[in-house]
Amino acid sequence: MVRTPLTPEEHERGERLGRLLREARGDRSMVEVAADAGVSAETLRKIETGRAPTPAFFTVAALARSLGLSMDELAVHCTPMTV
Repeated sequence: MVRTPLTPEEHERGERLGRLLREARGDRSMVEVAADAGVSAETLRKIETGRAPTPAFFTVAALARSLGLSMDELAVHCTPMTV
């Protein structure tokens, strides 16, 4: 199955998600947060750097829980503003 290329907006949304997670992680190590969320540190690194701009819902939910973020917060910060 061939995956449809992501749009620039989807890439930007992934970058916003990565920035938000990185900021929420603060001084905690990537390995600590990833382990707490039940994902690999490599997965978290890819999400934080925007190399995985469309992570699975349950991965995002687990990371949000680990970082004390609500899914509502993620949606607000990662959805583009309309003018």
